[in-house]
Amino acid sequence: MAQTTLRMVSHADIKILDPIWTTALITRNFGYMVFDVLFAKDADLRIQPQMAEGYTLSDDKLTYTIKLRDGLVWSDGQPVTAEDCIASLKRWGARDASGQLLMKATQELKAIDDRSFQIVLKQPFGLVLDALSKVSSNVPFMMPKRIAETDPNKQITEFVGSGPFIFKQDEWKPGEKTVFVKNPKYKPRNEPPSMLAGGKVAKVDRVEWLAIPDANTAANALLTGEIDLIESPPPDLFPLLKAEKAIALFGWNATGSQIVMRFNHIQPPFNNAKIRQAAMYALAQEPMLQAQVGDPEIYKVCNAPFVCGTTYGKEYGDLLIKPDIARARALLKDGGYDGTPVVMLHQTDLQSSNNVQPVAKQQLEAAGFKVNMIDSDWQTVVSRRARKEPADKGGWNIFFTTNITLDSDNPGTNSYAAGSCDKAWFGWPCDPDMEKLRDAFIHSADPAKQKELGLAISDRVMEQAFYAPVGQYKAFGAYRKDRLEGWLAGPVPVVWNISKKN
Repeated sequence: MAQTTLRMVSHADIKILDPIWTTALITRNFGYMVFDVLFAKDADLRIQPQMAEGYTLSDDKLTYTIKLRDGLVWSDGQPVTAEDCIASLKRWGARDASGQLLMKATQELKAIDDRSFQIVLKQPFGLVLDALSKVSSNVPFMMPKRIAETDPNKQITEFVGSGPFIFKQDEWKPGEKTVFVKNPKYKPRNEPPSMLAGGKVAKVDRVEWLAIPDANTAANALLTGEIDLIESPPPDLFPLLKAEKAIALFGWNATGSQIVMRFNHIQPPFNNAKIRQAAMYALAQEPMLQAQVGDPEIYKVCNAPFVCGTTYGKEYGDLLIKPDIARARALLKDGGYDGTPVVMLHQTDLQSSNNVQPVAKQQLEAAGFKVNMIDSDWQTVVSRRARKEPADKGGWNIFFTTNITLDSDNPGTNSYAAGSCDKAWFGWPCDPDMEKLRDAFIHSADPAKQKELGLAISDRVMEQAFYAPVGQYKAFGAYRKDRLEGWLAGPVPVVWNISKKN
């Protein structure tokens, strides 16, 4: 039988492969190909067992006992064990904001037997399953114990998973292609696939992620049939793609994504809250969204850090909507800004956030900032944003990124809102008051009190300028409908269930 190969252009090239070490979405996508999770969310956003067969919760709400499905094996043929899962959760819990909260509330992770383990809490923590089913970066992917015991601050070098595909490290050529093959040892669930839950059945033998950074070149490759799918073409190419009868646009991420501008809180000038606030007053979202997305039917102006239209989606008047240059300049003066250039990282190859930087640079300079915009590929930004050195010695002051709205709408699990200093997400805000609010939020059992705390967290994000929301947009992919079928809708582009017609 002939081998089937799916050739696709992902939203970025990949150079960093550890989905726990980085939150880069391309590495998250890599994780979903190779690894699997204990619990996942279906199309109705209900939490379903995935690697887990199920769980029980003790009457005092302190002990979760999780049992693994029978017959799970790693791609090297070794059985998946409870000890593997415990080691994986500990490593994830050292890096991820939700994981850190869970580990802080946990007294012990304890193996019962080869297939069962317990999460024993110090006090009730209502977000255990939410954390374990986290959709996007960092996803709590399960790994063999020997890999999961890698220092969380160092990258793993071995990629043995229990997911639907196997990474062909011997064929990996950064800047050219990343190759996966069907995992013959993968054991899908019996349920039909639903978003990230259910049976993850690989219906092609081989997947090639091709690195084509120029969007027009990628579109032409799709039109001529050299490739089968583009994960995220820019909206200005939609008319060209729609005109070809063999090509369809697919709104795989209907819930949308949020663009954010992140400040470095540990290096001047943004170690000063007044300077961060000055930047917030200098910015206007719509010109940035017009440059990045273009079509107002796809994007949404929204200054709510936890996403407009959600339980905690508080909005903040004209802030980030209409610039207040006088206020920005006054804050720069009060904050003692000395004119040192701000280093803004600009990923030229990432279609989700590669055009906002020139507009933001212009807006900041209009308020009195000096901005040095550094062009590079996304993977260079991913590496550089992890550096804590001064901006003129290889560090940074500002970068832009995107996050799916399902990972942005909860004040307790939103990575950008953590104020846990060195343990916080890149930018490293250090805010004990924020951590008290977040701790109270995740342990509150009263919905009214939890909402009050969630809105207080939102206020703190904006008052202290943890980050600047740039707005929201829906993501569309393009594929050859004469060749492919079975692309699942969801907040993450997934390859399982896609089959080739010929």
